[in-house]
Amino acid sequence: MSVDTRRAAPPTTPALRGRSTTARRRRRRGNPLAGLGSLVWLVIVVVPLYTLVSSSLMHQDEALSGDPLAFPSHPTLDNYNSVLHSGFLTLLGNTAIVAAATVAIVLVLSVPVAYVAVRTRSRLSSLAFRTFLLGVAIPAQAVIVPLYLLIGKMGLYDTLPAIILPTAAFAMPVAVLVLSGTMRDVSEEMYEAMALDGATPLRMLWQLAIPMSKAGISTVAIFSALQAWNGFLFPLILTQSEEKRVLTLGLFNFMSQFGVNIPAVLAAIVLSVVPIFAVYLVARRALVNGLMGVGGK
Repeated sequence: MSVDTRRAAPPTTPALRGRSTTARRRRRRGNPLAGLGSLVWLVIVVVPLYTLVSSSLMHQDEALSGDPLAFPSHPTLDNYNSVLHSGFLTLLGNTAIVAAATVAIVLVLSVPVAYVAVRTRSRLSSLAFRTFLLGVAIPAQAVIVPLYLLIGKMGLYDTLPAIILPTAAFAMPVAVLVLSGTMRDVSEEMYEAMALDGATPLRMLWQLAIPMSKAGISTVAIFSALQAWNGFLFPLILTQSEEKRVLTLGLFNFMSQFGVNIPAVLAAIVLSVVPIFAVYLVARRALVNGLMGVGGK
């Protein structure tokens, strides 16, 4: 005699059916208040960007006398042409070098520091980690004078390393904080399994901690690149020649160079925003996940 081993579906009471129906209706209805808030936020973000781009396509007289929200009656690319022929590509190249070098230094140093802080239980490691994070509370303006003297003594004044090294140093405390939180999400059982297989700490870092912390590493890379791209104080104090200027300092000079030529200044801003904005669009999900502390899961 055969026996039916299939489990019978649990009985559904009218109350449970009513709750599920209500939940489905709520999901279909959505949240009008959240939708309205999203629409308002979208307007707040899009309107300045639209004004920036449209004004950069205007002639000078139209920008001064016309409506800033109106689309230019006779769009022109002369403003972009003027900016590109005023040394903008040199500024862009210097900024890209500074950003790339800063990201490389921060990742090479902060990843092993965060790994040691997470995997080592000694008091010395904990004290070093807490001391290292004191850099979050120290503003760059407070140390700019001794930093200027130190860069001069090292013979790095008016060079790109004079911008790269301080920028990387001030980005590392936040990088270590983010990466240590991400690496703590890696399961302890995974470390123990690799240790039983005879893996060294270096191998566990390379084959386990780093692959499981990709979102946190992406967050640190984007944060460091943004900080290097938007930095103004270090280029202003630690460089002098035209060949070593970066975008932020170049935009500051464009304002005096072009005088009241507002469209040219806005065209320079648009050109400086496009590269880092593209990087943000590509990696925005990893940035959000890393900041939320779920990068290791």
